[in-house]
Amino acid sequence: MAKNCIGLDIGSSSVKVVQLEESRKGLVLANFGINPLPPETIVDGAIMNQVAVLEAIEALFSRLGIKRKEVALAISGRSVIVKKIAMPVMSRAELAEELNLEMSHHIPFARDEVEVDYDIVVPRNTEGQMEILLVAAKKEVVQDYLDIVKEARLNPVVLDVSAFSVQNLYEKLVGFSPSETVVMLNIGAVSTSLNIVIGGVTTFTRDIGIGGQTITGEIQRTLQIAFDEAENRKRDAATGMSADPNIMSIITRVCDVMAGELQRSIDFFLSSAPATNSTRLVATGGGSIMKPLIQAVERRSKNSVTVFDGFTGGVVVDPAMFDMPLLQSQAATASVALGLALRKPGDKRA
Repeated sequence: MAKNCIGLDIGSSSVKVVQLEESRKGLVLANFGINPLPPETIVDGAIMNQVAVLEAIEALFSRLGIKRKEVALAISGRSVIVKKIAMPVMSRAELAEELNLEMSHHIPFARDEVEVDYDIVVPRNTEGQMEILLVAAKKEVVQDYLDIVKEARLNPVVLDVSAFSVQNLYEKLVGFSPSETVVMLNIGAVSTSLNIVIGGVTTFTRDIGIGGQTITGEIQRTLQIAFDEAENRKRDAATGMSADPNIMSIITRVCDVMAGELQRSIDFFLSSAPATNSTRLVATGGGSIMKPLIQAVERRSKNSVTVFDGFTGGVVVDPAMFDMPLLQSQAATASVALGLALRKPGDKRA
């Protein structure tokens, strides 16, 4: 049986690497590491500082002693378009031809500018149509990621979308109910991926340009302090408690605005979505450790939020091998990399 890929998440603020092994105990964490990236290294999913990314990847693989070269990586941002469309039932050959003709109606880029993939998520729905998940990504962005991974002497064998990677991880460790709507928020440093899954099927995906650095930036602007100091003060207040009432006032205000923006996107979709028995909100990513933000989302949505990470949600971790307090502090940032580490060379979806 093919071994799992190494999960390589090139995020906007850091590079994460995860290696999983499958055993009788379940999924076992074999390796995990994270290296920060300088500001503006990744902008809206595009690599702006290739040297910084390359050095971060090479340093991680060297430090962790990982010899395996096959990696799975993910992309996100405005250069990636995900749409669910319905079409008459047809063969895969007919579908491929039809999608080439229909692409201009669904993708806001010229056909020769994008790499396109699709998956049949519902072979036949109640209206007698097949439902297709269509993914298009700008070729230049895809090529930049592939080139930098190859330059690090690695073999990129799987390219995913960040939101789907988190979804795969949640499905593997928790699972989806056929009668439930799950709203997944992967809150990163500069953006949040919103993925709405109904009955285990992705129905709506969007990247929203707000994240943990939205809070940092407002602290920095209001108090006229350096970015690093603002980031440290934000992290000190992550539990929702701070000795400085000014910091908490800023954070509470910004989190409420962010929650409002997220809720508008959620409401936009759910207003026309088929009804299910229940709706669950799940948050992960580095921003999910900010309790004021999670509390603001709960207030806006009038629904509880489950904060999810794989290290405490199902992946087996040997305390003798890892610094557990450090691992737990970084757990929320690892979801994309963990999802990628589930993939095997050549598979379609995990």
